[in-house]
Amino acid sequence: MDDIPIIDVSRALTGDAASKGAVAGAIDRACRDTGFFSVVGHGVPMDLVQSTRAMAVAFFAQPDAEKMKVERPPTKISRGYFKFKDRSLSYSLGIAAPPDVQEAYALGREVAGDAAYRSGDLGQAMLARNIWPEHPAGFRAQMLAYYAAMSDLGDRMMWILAHALDVPESFFDDKFDRHPSHVRLIRYPKQDATPEPGQLRAGAHTDYGTLTFVRGDPVPGGLEVKRLDGGWTEVRCPAEGFVVNIGDLMARWTNDRWVSTLHRVGNPPPGTVHGDRISLVFFQMPNQDAVIRCIPTCAGAGEKYPPITTAEHYLGKVMKAAHARLDATEEDARVATS
Repeated sequence: MDDIPIIDVSRALTGDAASKGAVAGAIDRACRDTGFFSVVGHGVPMDLVQSTRAMAVAFFAQPDAEKMKVERPPTKISRGYFKFKDRSLSYSLGIAAPPDVQEAYALGREVAGDAAYRSGDLGQAMLARNIWPEHPAGFRAQMLAYYAAMSDLGDRMMWILAHALDVPESFFDDKFDRHPSHVRLIRYPKQDATPEPGQLRAGAHTDYGTLTFVRGDPVPGGLEVKRLDGGWTEVRCPAEGFVVNIGDLMARWTNDRWVSTLHRVGNPPPGTVHGDRISLVFFQMPNQDAVIRCIPTCAGAGEKYPPITTAEHYLGKVMKAAHARLDATEEDARVATS
């Protein structure tokens, strides 16, 4: 935890140039060191966060038959209900492992009247329609309110990151104006049986996008970040904050100036008193067709990576984890334009 700073970003949103510079500098240092930091003063109402968590608990408490009515599509894109042990994140790194000990529900941006953007390319899978359950009552409205608040936070954070990277504050605006970011609600159930060898609540992985915002219960068996010495450090959310980490696309954008660090969700240590763990995660993504190439201020001695679109990178990774197949590719996400 000593390596994961807690940063009050309100100073960058309402303060003067010196305050913005101080916050941007603190984030730059964290992104260079571990790729992880926590934010407070973020502007997302905590009563909204708590009511969203309560709605997630109510959804997962339903019988499996009810949850399976909104099961994710056969292409296994990030929409709808992910049944228990339905994926293995380690496959996204080309490592076979037993399925992760979790169940989840995912939703994305509500898109209407934009058929031309939705169709004609593989990346349409990232803007698939949401699959809404009938129960619990008010679920859709609650999740859309949470999505909107987190999307706004993501926009504010990108202004700060632009400042940290010495580019205009508006640098990222046109790369996120149709973004396919998504929310994932995760339940890690109490473990009454010993997991299989190599099985975790979430296998070691890096995230695929730009920023990830995590709000997880402070219970045994939580988020762990890999240190440079090879060990793992547990990271917990501040009382009214989020843990934030850099994803692969941001690492590529910055030419590895900022790091996309391995992390996982560990199992509760033997002998600990524990129960379910609920986690609310917002995965921020650039537009599906945004081309990710080195930001000029990060070029240094040369660009490390060729340009790639958001969809190419994201779908190539997520399909391996979703299908638990090392040979899965972005083509597995292809869906009908309707």
